[in-house]
Amino acid sequence: MTSDALVDALVRNTFEVVGVLTRIGAEHDLSLTQLRVLGILRDRRPRMTELAAFLGLDKSTLSGLIDRAEQRGLVARGKNAQDRRVVDVFITPAGLELAEQVYDEVRRALTPVTNRLDPQDGDQLAKLLHGLHSPGRDLAP
Repeated sequence: MTSDALVDALVRNTFEVVGVLTRIGAEHDLSLTQLRVLGILRDRRPRMTELAAFLGLDKSTLSGLIDRAEQRGLVARGKNAQDRRVVDVFITPAGLELAEQVYDEVRRALTPVTNRLDPQDGDQLAKLLHGLHSPGRDLAP
């Protein structure tokens, strides 16, 4: 596969996945960025500054995003266990429940696409896509 064909395939598939995420997020009054925040917080408790950097948002934009999520009871802020001057953000039980519900809906919506692959090819594709992930863009768990 040529580089152009690979880029085209990645872009086409990204548009399909983003379309699903946008539709399902809208059904729950969540933007793509809010979906990303809930997804990130499912298994980690980052510092506000780490989360802002990961999402490419300035501090005030992230604060507004977190304020709105807090008002909905989806996330909360707390002092960092190692450094009391630092503020962490974490998912609440209600936020985790919503994140899991959205994930289930996304999985069901994408099942017709993923079922086109036999299981071995699906595993290989997941491995290949994981290899494209930028390691420097990870948040500490």
